Amino acid sequence: MKRLLFLIAILLPASVFARDGLDTLSLKTIFHEPHLPGVRPAVSGFTYDDSRIFFSWNDSSYAQRGQYQVARGSGAVTEYEDGVFNRATYSPNRTKLFYIDQGDLIVADSDGSREQTIVSTQSHIGSPVWAPDNRHIALSKEGDVWIVDTETAQFRQITSKEEDEPGYFVSEWSGDGDYLFVLQYDTSNHRTVYFPEYVDKFVDPGESQRGQAHVYASAIEVESAEKDTLFDGIYSIMNTSVNKNGSLLAVDRTDRDMKERTMKVYDLSEGNAVTIFEDETDGWIYPARSTMEFSPDRDLIMFTSEQDGWAHIYTVNPDGSGLQQHTRGDFEVPYAEWVNSSQIVYASTEEDPGKRHIYRLDVNSGQNTRLTEEPAFRQSFNLSPAKSMLVYQKTWWNEPFELYQLDLRGNPAETRLTESIPERFKAIDWQKPEYIRFTGRDGETELSMRVLKPLDFDENEEYPVVVFAHGAGSLQNVYKGWSNNYWREYMFDQYLTKHGYVTVEVDFRHSTGYGRDFREDVTNWMGKYETKDIVDGLDYLAENGGYVDLDRVGIYGGSYGGFMALYTLTDKPDRFHAGAALRKVTNWVNYYYANPWYTRPRLGDPEEYPEHYERSSPLTYAEELERPALLLHGLIDDNVGFQDAMQYANKLIQSGNTNFEMMVYPDERHSFQDPNAWYDEYYRMFHFFEEHVKNRKE
Repeated sequence: MKRLLFLIAILLPASVFARDGLDTLSLKTIFHEPHLPGVRPAVSGFTYDDSRIFFSWNDSSYAQRGQYQVARGSGAVTEYEDGVFNRATYSPNRTKLFYIDQGDLIVADSDGSREQTIVSTQSHIGSPVWAPDNRHIALSKEGDVWIVDTETAQFRQITSKEEDEPGYFVSEWSGDGDYLFVLQYDTSNHRTVYFPEYVDKFVDPGESQRGQAHVYASAIEVESAEKDTLFDGIYSIMNTSVNKNGSLLAVDRTDRDMKERTMKVYDLSEGNAVTIFEDETDGWIYPARSTMEFSPDRDLIMFTSEQDGWAHIYTVNPDGSGLQQHTRGDFEVPYAEWVNSSQIVYASTEEDPGKRHIYRLDVNSGQNTRLTEEPAFRQSFNLSPAKSMLVYQKTWWNEPFELYQLDLRGNPAETRLTESIPERFKAIDWQKPEYIRFTGRDGETELSMRVLKPLDFDENEEYPVVVFAHGAGSLQNVYKGWSNNYWREYMFDQYLTKHGYVTVEVDFRHSTGYGRDFREDVTNWMGKYETKDIVDGLDYLAENGGYVDLDRVGIYGGSYGGFMALYTLTDKPDRFHAGAALRKVTNWVNYYYANPWYTRPRLGDPEEYPEHYERSSPLTYAEELERPALLLHGLIDDNVGFQDAMQYANKLIQSGNTNFEMMVYPDERHSFQDPNAWYDEYYRMFHFFEEHVKNRKE
């Protein structure tokens, strides 16, 4: 996988990469391959005995990934071509494994030996699940549920669906093996949404079915194949867990609007159910803060909830008694998982929203113990099969994410597993951002902001400003480390400082990591509070240093950030003087039909609440646009369709507005793949800011 160009770069002395030598922060080195900061390793699997960790990576810093392995406790990283363990699902006692390979179900011993193809089919094998006896596997094939005996390769069909009936998917196998919990997804109410593709010989209409499925949940008695429908409805979130002896099924579900969350425990043999927890909100319940699972060895359920305003850990008995909150305070628990019958490993922002430490909670004694020492931002947590170690990504200022291991037995120790950052990246004298916590204009809202000053900063000068607005809406991007989702933009901001700009990013309301109220303030009107928070950040800098020129402010972002760029230009034209909008939402009604799962909880049904969509959509205000705008969009974007760009541009044209520029990328979807397209976007954006921000004239 080594590339000659990259090898030459590694072998050159560090002095070659000094600022006065090779321009390591040119736009081409930021956006072209090999990637300047390397490629972030991501966990893909473990061996059954926790002795090896498998991860996807590219050792030459190119986008295409391969599989690699490293021994527990660190060691030499080597390529892993077999591909068994990174796809393996282990039996409950970890003596066997299965994996899917091109339609074949392959079973082997847990060390990878004695492979045997149990099922070979041209049809899709879906949702395979081990039985508690470590011998049988339930799976879905051609819409029905089958059980296969891995020792005899005998098949048994459990369901026989009607032709127009939705197919079955296996969710859980009860611990005693008597019942299967299965789901059916009725998508007959989905709409056809088109994302045309133009680059081939003939235009492909790009037909896609979008909507929220009606879910039917049933318990099937394995012996008799008798089915009992437990509940049905349209749900945005559904988690399930079975207790050790298989008598109880816990179901955690949130309605389609994400306003109401209900946790029930079903006694499958008795046919009754008990509601053990309920939560409701006027905003929306965030899926990533909704963990739920039985303890591995006792009838106790752990879950996380934002019911008190912040994501915290709770436990409750299966009959609903003994509800207990184990963490509390103005901080979040973004990850929690059982290690044994009484201990939970979890991550927390207790020290600072921009840092995450790892802790262990003993639910019997209530004792919390911090397991990590070094300040860092940690994410993507993976508990090993034997639950002896936690592997995750870790970063700190200008140190891109690497894989680390935390040994959970004995005296916990944090060990670095990978070295994926190229030497040419390390040779650059990256500027450390200023991390600022400040209070918004309401005197209550605490906000996080990242600021970079020009390289040749003079405190007596006033500098033009470029604001970056992160995408997704519900995402945290201001923390004490290297950006995971926007690492190109992070480097672009450093590039801008070379050219005399102050760059700013505010984690505006709607962002995660700051509690439920902070995220939900934008419900029913997206754009309003986010704009206020960014403006408050600019005002803070003007009042505390005075080095920002508030008459020269640009803003850019992609997806939700692109929406924000256009929204701010018309909402606060006195504060934002030019905006570059990449793959942006301009009409939230379009996005409702493309992704109701995202849009409905935030804005409601557009037919019922048209005013929420009208006031949140930049398209509504397009005729009022008086500041220069740069519109950039992939033609075959199947997330935020190109329709949004066309509707906005057409409205500008019809209103006689010629003060905008537009570039279309014919072969790009929402997430660009071609380095040349990335480069073209930011080349245009940089020169757009040079003309309309730095050299702006009234």
